[in-house]
Amino acid sequence: MGLSKGEKNNAEPARPSQTASSETASPAAEDEEDKKGAFSFSGYIDSYFSGNFNKPLSQSNLGLKANGTARVFDQRAGQIALGLAQTVVKYTNRKSEVVVDLAFGPNADLANYANIGTALAIKQAYFSYNITDKWSATIGQFGTHIGYEVIDAPVNFNYSLSNLFGMGPFYHTGLKSTYAFSDRASLMLGVVNAVDGFGDNNRKKGVIAQLYFSPAENWDVYLNGINTNDEDPDDAGNVPEAHYRMLDLATSYQLSEKFLLGLNAAIGSQQYAGTTASKSWGGIAGYANLALTEHFGLGARYEYFDNSNGARALLDASENGTSVNSFTLTGNITLADGHVLLKPEFRIDSYAPRQVGARQFEDSKGELTKNSQSTLGVAFIYKF
Repeated sequence: MGLSKGEKNNAEPARPSQTASSETASPAAEDEEDKKGAFSFSGYIDSYFSGNFNKPLSQSNLGLKANGTARVFDQRAGQIALGLAQTVVKYTNRKSEVVVDLAFGPNADLANYANIGTALAIKQAYFSYNITDKWSATIGQFGTHIGYEVIDAPVNFNYSLSNLFGMGPFYHTGLKSTYAFSDRASLMLGVVNAVDGFGDNNRKKGVIAQLYFSPAENWDVYLNGINTNDEDPDDAGNVPEAHYRMLDLATSYQLSEKFLLGLNAAIGSQQYAGTTASKSWGGIAGYANLALTEHFGLGARYEYFDNSNGARALLDASENGTSVNSFTLTGNITLADGHVLLKPEFRIDSYAPRQVGARQFEDSKGELTKNSQSTLGVAFIYKF
């Protein structure tokens, strides 16, 4: 992809296919097989239960009486909830690939919040063409290359998503091109209409970039960037001076067959219309995943996210910027030959202390009296 939040963006970038076989086919037969290509159909459905130890009256994990942004998708507390149902149809041959990735359900509406009508169901819809064995181009709507985690629940080890994920882009519509210098290095550059949108509201295109390299075997590093201006023009068509910029590092190292370490760090700045100065935000998240048996593993994530300047939507009860420390511990139980995933999970979010006025989270009486929340739940995922 460059990589994409709609797919696995801590995997290696897509490269020209390589075929190995113990049998030798004639060149004509191989060429005919390449022309025919191959269809694939896959997807998943997920549901979850999340118990909140604060017992919020609103039955929400969002904070601020269900008006906050403390969680991305696992927003409901004390109830069984549907997450997302996904279907992916893909056709691939030697020179090209087309992907139609459709998503339905509450999380699909949240992820595609800037779309309307039937476009709400489109998580990704794009095609790629291999110009050469090393150079490819992709056009359409595709998941963002920014970040370590992805929308797809079976791909992430942790079920709940990080604030780095939630406060970053989700998808783009545009054109991007990737050049693979080798199996261990590639560069992606692209032009997109906007952040999280399929239309161009101001005739100002955004620029995206990703540099991938592998310093050592089993070590993948992605340096990602985006620079765009999504502000609406005035009545005369003039676009105000503004920007949305983000630099992101996503890296993972497979220390052994059973143990993986990951890191995601990002800094961003945003200047809104009518202002002369930009506001910044940033964060860092560390990951450690351990496969204890063939069917059970544990994964821990620690994250610090700083939005003290109020650039993004992570705000306190006074609508000022805030910061949060989060720790997540997730189990991963695999059943039914890998088709069923059970993810028991504990998470605690601790926000910057407020000594005066309303706090971040509500209690059972609906009063904002707490600066932290702890949840314990389980996700149920079926993939095919």
